Amino acid sequence: MLISAPDAGGYVGPGWFKALVAAAREAVPDIPCFTFLDCGDNVGAALAAIRAEVEGVIFTGRPDIARRLADIAQQHGVRFETKRPAAALDFAEDFFASPEDLKKRCAAFLG
Repeated sequence: MLISAPDAGGYVGPGWFKALVAAAREAVPDIPCFTFLDCGDNVGAALAAIRAEVEGVIFTGRPDIARRLADIAQQHGVRFETKRPAAALDFAEDFFASPEDLKKRCAAFLG
């Protein structure tokens, strides 16, 4: 499972995210994964992601709005979650790390 940065739906948008996912899948086509765009509590970002039919959307806003969005997501074939899964391998702290350091972190994580 690949998950965007928290609240990324509001600042990168679904088009950019879908292009990023497509590039990752092209680079490593034999690795299956499911992707989520985290929209935080941003209703507009969640709706845009659903309409763009990203694979999955995380929305952490009000429960009454989440229920409506979940219904719309189902109609579009988009998986919808209201809780962000715990991070297993998070590169947020490594934004400026070298490619070699990132490879080492991945290798250590994968064992």
